[in-house]
Amino acid sequence: MYSHRINLVLILIFITFSLFGQEYGLHSDTLHLSETENKKEPLQFRYSGQLSGWVQFTPDISTKGWVGGRYIPQGNFEIPLKRKKLIDMEASANIFADGGIQSFDNISLDGKIKPYRLWSRFSSAQTEIRLGLQKINFGSAQMFRPLMWFDSMDPRDPLQLTDGVWGGLFRYYTQKNYTFWLWTLYGNDKRKGWEMLPSSNSFPELGGRAQIPIPKGEAAVTYHFRKAESHMSGLNTISENRFGFDVRLDVIVGLWVESSWTQLNQNIGDLTNQQMVTLGTDYTFAIGNGLNTTFEQFFYSYSDKGFNADNSISFSGLSLSYPFAISDNFSAMIYYDWKNKSFYNFLYWQRQLNHITFYLIGYWNPRQYSIPSQLGSSNRFEGKGLQIMLVWYH
Repeated sequence: MYSHRINLVLILIFITFSLFGQEYGLHSDTLHLSETENKKEPLQFRYSGQLSGWVQFTPDISTKGWVGGRYIPQGNFEIPLKRKKLIDMEASANIFADGGIQSFDNISLDGKIKPYRLWSRFSSAQTEIRLGLQKINFGSAQMFRPLMWFDSMDPRDPLQLTDGVWGGLFRYYTQKNYTFWLWTLYGNDKRKGWEMLPSSNSFPELGGRAQIPIPKGEAAVTYHFRKAESHMSGLNTISENRFGFDVRLDVIVGLWVESSWTQLNQNIGDLTNQQMVTLGTDYTFAIGNGLNTTFEQFFYSYSDKGFNADNSISFSGLSLSYPFAISDNFSAMIYYDWKNKSFYNFLYWQRQLNHITFYLIGYWNPRQYSIPSQLGSSNRFEGKGLQIMLVWYH
């Protein structure tokens, strides 16, 4: 698996410097830029980082508290080319460590270092080609995202962190605001987004998206194909097709619909077909400094043959955000699970001090999670709790 990723990175670097050499007339034994071109379009390197630390009190689960930290160093390198073209690269790592405290004599430690982003891109006024470990996401939904196919961002996470995927992405922008996407993914051995089964290591994933301007907004259709690993008797891989449709309108209020249908070509029971739809709206009320309000209604169904009302989940979500001042912001997010008749409550206060951001987070959730995208995963936000987090950007 790692050899495939190393080969992808080597190809990425070769393509980057091939384009660089073609543009500036470089030879294999010399690296030469004319002084005139160098002055007009200098190479640029930028280093930045995000250092965060937190403490969390979790009385409703077996681990009563957490202490942890994360550092994401990031380097960006830009090579401006002629005719408004650009080659740029980004490399960052996720350096993470934390400790769970069950009692004074029972502390569990965990930590890891892994690539966070590692990609190279060639772009012009209308074209973008990006290869490597990258984030790919799209759609208008904010809290419940049927098109969360390749990331796992939690809308309640103030840092919006998510692992990337290995692959290539091509985007083309027309002068009439049409946008076309093509992608291929390979070497991603963990489940992504809503996936119930991991992807096969022997076959690349393929997909595309077309975004079309419409009056007062935009509409899009999306498709993705992959082969999923299966541990069922007699099956090694299962072909999977995903179809997406979304529309965003900006009228007096923002309106959107986002939907996804996932279909497997082998019957594996209730998860053979999965349908998701989110209806949403947002509006900023002229109250004080402006109260931003977002509401979404989410429907999720799964069955062996198609839509089945008996196997369905419905969530409502309300998000509120109010800036008390330039440096202070209060946010609240409330979910309601209609099937289990339970609320998920999440509040946080954000304080910005130059390059340092302070978060005070409180939550009151069910002891047993029922959010579909988080089923089967360990969640530290079960029950009631409090978290304090400090983030330094540099």
